[in-house]
Amino acid sequence: MSFVVVTADTLVATARDLQAIGSAVSVANVTAATRTVGVLPAAADEISTAIANVFAAYAREYQILGGQATAFHDRLVQALTAGAELYVGAEAVNVEQVLLNAVNPPTLALLGRPLIGNGADGTATNPNGGPGGLLYGNGGNGYSWPAGSGRAGGNGGSAGLIGNGGAGGSGGSGTGAGGSGGNGGNGGSGGLLFGNGGAGAAGGNGVAGAHSSGSQPAGTGGTGGNGGAGGHGGLLSGIGGVGGYGGDGGAGGNETGGSGQGGSGGSGGNGGDGAGGGLVSNGAADPD
Repeated sequence: MSFVVVTADTLVATARDLQAIGSAVSVANVTAATRTVGVLPAAADEISTAIANVFAAYAREYQILGGQATAFHDRLVQALTAGAELYVGAEAVNVEQVLLNAVNPPTLALLGRPLIGNGADGTATNPNGGPGGLLYGNGGNGYSWPAGSGRAGGNGGSAGLIGNGGAGGSGGSGTGAGGSGGNGGNGGSGGLLFGNGGAGAAGGNGVAGAHSSGSQPAGTGGTGGNGGAGGHGGLLSGIGGVGGYGGDGGAGGNETGGSGQGGSGGSGGNGGDGAGGGLVSNGAADPD
């Protein structure tokens, strides 16, 4: 098995040399065309004219082949240039990752957050979004629970000095008849200096109350979850996050054929508060 070692500088230099060669060949072809395509007969007789036409035909065929070779040459130069750019990008990513691997682990071990980088999004196991890097990075988004869970959504992670806060996760709708919806997660705060606050999430909807067919009253509908509050914008510059909408209350249960009463509808959840912005930005409005 053969191994090829490629460096971006080599590819760039090769592409530059090939481009210079192509330019020189193109100039030579143009110069030759003016002297060979239109060859004048040596005399006015038919033989001289025929010989001149033969040479002119050869010249035209050469120009056609030269044009095809130039097109192939240009594609080769473009491929080498694109390859060099890909290598440069890959090397930059590798260098960046090496630096992050060197500086982030100590900060994670000491403070529980990276020095540079985005916080992880919340999961079912850890619903809250992770905090962004101390110097730079966005907070992770909170986990949104599925319908029927009745769980409160995870809060968005806060940024460090510069970055946007993560959005809160939506609360799940209630579980079973009359179940209440979970509250929406709060948005994370934007960076201490610069960054927008994360949006608060919507609360889950309450579930309709149980129905009754006898003398017992029907069930009350579940309460809707409250919307999450928006995260504060950065101190110097940043827009505060909008608050989340409150969940709808569940309908009261119906009485079907008995002497009982229908159930009351559940209360809707309150909308989350919008957060204040930075010194040069506006705060966010509360949801209607």
